[in-house]
Amino acid sequence: MLSEEPGDDVALLLARTRALGADRVGTWDVPPDPASVATARQYAVERLAEWGLDEIGFVTELVVSELVTNAIRYGGPPIQLRLIRDQSLICEVSDGSSTSPHLRRAHAYDEGGRGLLLVAQLTQRWGSRQTSEGKTIWAEQPMPD
Repeated sequence: MLSEEPGDDVALLLARTRALGADRVGTWDVPPDPASVATARQYAVERLAEWGLDEIGFVTELVVSELVTNAIRYGGPPIQLRLIRDQSLICEVSDGSSTSPHLRRAHAYDEGGRGLLLVAQLTQRWGSRQTSEGKTIWAEQPMPD
């Protein structure tokens, strides 16, 4: 589209975003206290019930429990839980630490170390992203039929 041959490559990037309504997102601040994991699970279950997604409640509770527990143990404040209902259910947990998570295979005698492995096996996909305040770990579940 240029009249002369450019001295450098030229690229045009277009992106279309779609904002979700507030009724499709649930966000909660989580105190950095292990006792708050149960409250985070309860928030998630209540929101799923509002959305008519009780069917995926068990897996969501496990995902929320693992991600929030990891944020409290290995991350730092502020900790936030967010559920996003779109074409899939996305569970995000953000914390103030920039340390990236990693999967590891726990030994038979280890008491911990299986959390992210469980999340990876129970969800369609998961990942993490760095933010200016720390990181966000997310997991995506398919919507029920």
